[in-house]
Amino acid sequence: MPVLKSIIIFILAGICEIGGGYLVWLSIKEGKTIWLGILGGIILVLYGIVATLQTSNFAKVYAAYGGFFIVLSLLWAFIFDKYSPTKYDIIGALFALLGACIIYYSPRS
Repeated sequence: MPVLKSIIIFILAGICEIGGGYLVWLSIKEGKTIWLGILGGIILVLYGIVATLQTSNFAKVYAAYGGFFIVLSLLWAFIFDKYSPTKYDIIGALFALLGACIIYYSPRS
């Protein structure tokens, strides 16, 4: 159960970071309302809070989060920007996620 809980936290943190960043992007790069950017900034702060829910130390959490971030970014782009990831995107993301899981879930002596 601790593994499932940590994965859920990684996913929630990713949604906050990518979603918040996306709203800021829309506000600045695509000329949408400033309120989207402000909301995005608030959601980015929530990302920082959600990440602290992990039980491990800062180094492991943020190193492992990188792999989850890569996968979630591609999924976000696929859903919201109609981006079609290439086979190399998918292979690279899977390698990154595998590395993240090795970093975070490997036994420590």
